Amino acid sequence: MIDVSLARRLKLVGLDVDGVLTDNGIYVGMVGDHPVELKRFHIQDGLGIKLLRDAGLVVVLASARRSEATELRARELKVDEVVQDKRKLPAFEDLLRRRGVSWEDCAFVGDDLPDLPLLRRVGLPIAVANAVAEVVAAAQLVTRAPGGQGAVREVAEHILQARGEWHGLVTKYFVERGDVAHGAERSR
Repeated sequence: MIDVSLARRLKLVGLDVDGVLTDNGIYVGMVGDHPVELKRFHIQDGLGIKLLRDAGLVVVLASARRSEATELRARELKVDEVVQDKRKLPAFEDLLRRRGVSWEDCAFVGDDLPDLPLLRRVGLPIAVANAVAEVVAAAQLVTRAPGGQGAVREVAEHILQARGEWHGLVTKYFVERGDVAHGAERSR
């Protein structure tokens, strides 16, 4: 469970990519003479990111490895910023400084050792279910879902429920889609 005052204080949610937004698998091959890297992203995580952004939270992807697949998915999801640097901590610290956000006002979701420096600094450290033992030990919240299997969507729900915004954002989502009449939901 996330403390309500902490959830309401959050301004930014950082997400590792490989092992959090993906299942840690990478497909590498060639198309003609061009190397290609493909990653599998879970569609529910995309909705979780949308709802976090709709709540006014900044969403940042932070990876220790550069990947065009990550950049493409980030653009598609309209995340606020992407950090791809093998030295995650100084890169993320620079991002926070530029945005005027303190470590205490951040959540970060990780799964492996490169995430530990960030998890030890943020106000809300989160591990996915299949994270390594050191990351789980550093986390305040551990998801039920493993990375790449809807864990980010689960994180979004935990944060937004603790903030008291979940139901309103879900209703807004359906209204925007045209799946719910304005101001009225049908019941069966």
